[in-house]
Amino acid sequence: MELERIAVIGAGTMGHALALVHALGGCRVCLYDSNADVLKAATGMIRAACATLREAQTITAAQEQAAHDRITTAGSLAEAVRDADLIVEAVVEKAEIKRIVYAEIDAHAPSRAILASNTSYLDIFPLIPQARQPRAAVAHWYTPPYIVDLVDLAPGPRTNPEVMPALKELYEGFGKAPLVFTHLVPGYIANRLQAALNLECLRMIGEFGVSAEDIDFSIRHGLVERLAVLGHMRKMDYTGLEMVRNGIAGRTYQPPVNTGETPVLDRLIEAGRSGVRSGAGFYDYGGTAAEDLFHERDLRLLQLKTQLQKSTGEEQ
Repeated sequence: MELERIAVIGAGTMGHALALVHALGGCRVCLYDSNADVLKAATGMIRAACATLREAQTITAAQEQAAHDRITTAGSLAEAVRDADLIVEAVVEKAEIKRIVYAEIDAHAPSRAILASNTSYLDIFPLIPQARQPRAAVAHWYTPPYIVDLVDLAPGPRTNPEVMPALKELYEGFGKAPLVFTHLVPGYIANRLQAALNLECLRMIGEFGVSAEDIDFSIRHGLVERLAVLGHMRKMDYTGLEMVRNGIAGRTYQPPVNTGETPVLDRLIEAGRSGVRSGAGFYDYGGTAAEDLFHERDLRLLQLKTQLQKSTGEEQ
């Protein structure tokens, strides 16, 4: 199964980055967004991401130019998917919007095309037209996907057997780390762990008055090194499973209940502190442009990734 022509539907935070990932992997990519301004901005975001990768010596100038040459934009969804082997859906996480997009894809895409959704938590399969179900799957990425290698691959109840190996082979060929699930696990693994961590962090701020700075200090200096080297389950082996069991049996920790309400976040958002793009969230960013902050983050991630690969013998 050759997956050479890729349509990426949605050109926002993830869409533009997924277009770049596939172009760097050697595919021809057609990018589309229903918002013309978002589509126009995507080109600049792709160039900025490439510049960061080149600055970190992850790609060469020739690879950067080749990736740009492989990406085109489309004026309509029909044009984008017309000749696609693989359609990557990266639109907003709203079920009814996805249902509309899938119906339009079904009307215009070749029957051979695989439809892969980047959804973070929705069960998208009931939203996909029946005729498309055998060639539909989840391919969920983490931001920024041109740096973070994990790709969650999950089939639907009617996905043909050859679809998952084809996606796995494609992304392994990019140098990525696809994790193939036998069935859809809501939130996958990494997202579920992040969700639990989010709840506990917000609880500690709201109930115990700890600061965001103290939480990050504890993560950086107490958890990161061990998790990076061992993972979590192996870390438990090193701790000793009896000690882990005794800690649980003591019941000194009870997980927070998810009520669906987030007063800590509500207060910040209502104050206009919605994150890096607004100039402030848990932290103040001193008027530094969001693009500069993302650039700095990406460079630091690339440096860390290189060091981890060297320490574990996983250089590409």
